[in-house]
Amino acid sequence: MEKFEGSPSQQAVVRLLLERGFSINDEGRVVSGEIEIPNTQIAREIDVDRRVVDSTTQALLDDDELRDIFRNISAVPSLMDLAPVLDFTVVRVKPTDADAAGIVARVTEVVADEGLSIRQVLSDDPEFADEPMLYLILDTDPSGKLLKRVRDLPHVREVSF
Repeated sequence: MEKFEGSPSQQAVVRLLLERGFSINDEGRVVSGEIEIPNTQIAREIDVDRRVVDSTTQALLDDDELRDIFRNISAVPSLMDLAPVLDFTVVRVKPTDADAAGIVARVTEVVADEGLSIRQVLSDDPEFADEPMLYLILDTDPSGKLLKRVRDLPHVREVSF
């Protein structure tokens, strides 16, 4: 983000690429796997001119460190939106300090102690989310006792499901 410090529009492009798990191919095209995403679609999504997307992808490819990052990003499927359909439960943990070490380990330990199965764990990157959250997708509803134990952990502000 520092590379594009002077351009909020280019930062928006970078943020979208990271959030969606889109990478950039050798030709400077935005892709998901081998499927090309038109720059006009990306521009429309974040309300910038298509040329901003073009210049951002080219700048990313021109930078030795960033090129390796953005050529190798991949998307991870999320079960969050499918949870109601699959009868899973999504537990949201809002940290007081998302940069603190051990939050995921402590929360998953509490869940394991209760004997619940975790289907997936996702967390927002504090660099890109205004209010980063930790999400746990569980096979069953958590007990009130479990939620309280998670809420009482260090660096946890709020828990909901």
